[in-house]
Order: sequence, then C-alpha cells, then structure tokens
Amino acid sequence: MQHSSLVVVGSLNMDFVVQVDRLPAPGETTLGGNFQMIPGGKGANQACAAGKLARCGRVSMVGCVGLDPFADHLKASLAAAGVDVSTVRAARQTPTGVALIWVEKSGQNSIVVAPGANAMLAPGDIESARATFEGSRCALFQLETPLETVEAALRAARAAGALTILDPAPARPLPAELLSLVDVLTPNESEACILLGRDPSRVNVADAAEIARAVRGLGPKAVVLKLGDQGCFYSDGHLELAVAGFAVEAVDTTAAGDTFNAALAVALSEDVGIEDALRFANAAAALSVTRLGAQASAPSREDVDAFMARPVA
Repeated sequence: MQHSSLVVVGSLNMDFVVQVDRLPAPGETTLGGNFQMIPGGKGANQACAAGKLARCGRVSMVGCVGLDPFADHLKASLAAAGVDVSTVRAARQTPTGVALIWVEKSGQNSIVVAPGANAMLAPGDIESARATFEGSRCALFQLETPLETVEAALRAARAAGALTILDPAPARPLPAELLSLVDVLTPNESEACILLGRDPSRVNVADAAEIARAVRGLGPKAVVLKLGDQGCFYSDGHLELAVAGFAVEAVDTTAAGDTFNAALAVALSEDVGIEDALRFANAAAALSVTRLGAQASAPSREDVDAFMARPVA
C-alpha cells in the first residue's frame, strides 16, 4: 500500500455562491449577481489546496458524502487535484453537505452550512481508515464533523507518528483532552477568543502575542494565530515570531484560512523550517483571496513559488 505524506480528515460540501453588492440585513431580500456551484467544505478545501501545493508525496482525504450528484462532483474535484478519495465514504439516506455563501464586493462573505453527510462521519470510519495514517508526515483537521470523530482521528494520527494540525473552525470551546492531542493549532483572532471565552470585538493585532500564549496554555504544543492580511503570529513556548502577510487586492476571502492550513502542512511535511513554512502559508492564502470560490481559488505550487520570488516594490 502506498502511504500518504499528508492526510486530511474533515468535511466535503457543495458551495452555492452568490456575489452581492452588500450582505443583506436580517429580514431583507436583495438581488444578487453571479451565481456558481463550487466544490467546498473546510476539509475538502484543505485537501484540494494541499494536492495542488505538494511538490511530492500523496494527499488523502477521509470524509463522508451522500449518494447524489454533488458527491460525484466533489470527489472528482479532489481527484483532479491529485487527492486520493478512496477513504471518502458514501452515506445512504443522507445528502451531501452544502454551504450557502454570499460574497460582497469587498471580498467579505456570509456563510450558512448544512452539514448533511459530514455529520455521519464516525469514529468507526477513522478506524476503517487507520492504514491511511501510517507513514504520513502531517494530518489536518477542522470542526465541521462530529467532535468525537475529530478526537478519534487525532489519536489515530498521533499513533501513526504524524504531526497534527487543527483549524478550530467553525469556532467552539474545545476540551483540554482534545487540545492536548494537537501539535499545531491555527485559530484566527475570533476563534482564539471563543476558545478563551473572550469578547472578539475587543481584540486587535497588538494583542497577538498574548492571545497566542494564552491559547497555547489550553493544551496544544504550538499556536499559529492567523491575522488575515496582517500575516500570522507563532508561539510554541520556546520560539515566538510574527510573519508578515502579503498585500493583495481581495476578491473573495472564502477558504483563505483553509489554503493557509494546507500550505503550512505541505511545507512542514517537506521539513521546511517554521518561519519559511509560515511565509509560504501566508503567500498561498494571499493568492487565494484574489480569486473567487473555495477550491477554485487554491493556487498551484508554481503560482506560490513565482509569487514569493517577485521583486518587493
């Protein structure tokens, strides 16, 4: 059996994306512009981006879809990016997950997710896919599947010797036992505040170091605090560093965080040092926001390498 260098456990959704002049207020009906159906889901987004970014090695996806045309489309999108989908299970009598996304001119978005088959991914599926983790360098996780399944997958990855990277989104408080299984936790500012029980509206970039330290105190070995166009801040108890972002004109911020996580995992699986890995992740995320959609916006390795090699203005 060929082993994967990177395994992604998580959600697969079909995204229904509408461009709008502005996000509607509660109770308001507005006319939208361009409509697209785009493969998405935080897990699948990360797997697709990793498949496009990996220089060598194999990326595998562990997840659950329904028995419907959306499932076929989602698996085909991942396969086209070089991702092994043999451990994506089809659940009967449950539709594939969907996300309804409004994207305004500034690139900001509003998203509602109906989990569908993602909610059916069970610890038993992780046990069935245990061989997928053997020999893997990194494993990526998010929170759009049941928490007990995420914990089971973290344990399986740890047992296989893989570096575990958790994107704690959608945001929710997490138990210390689960966080103790995480090597690298990658919240954005609002997700970090929810983990800490703080008010996200009272946080700014100047608080990054203190927030990262506080989140690390919850159990993960290291924290990467994602700061959008400001880059990110890293803390592991021995090393702390801020890595600047890249200035680009945002078109759609959907899946920028997923692309960041995928790029970070790819770089770390290739034994890139942490500072260079974070810069690579910032570059991949920056490129992704210049394009519309989730998986469609994920850049290739060649795109990121060229972007990082451009002269600084």
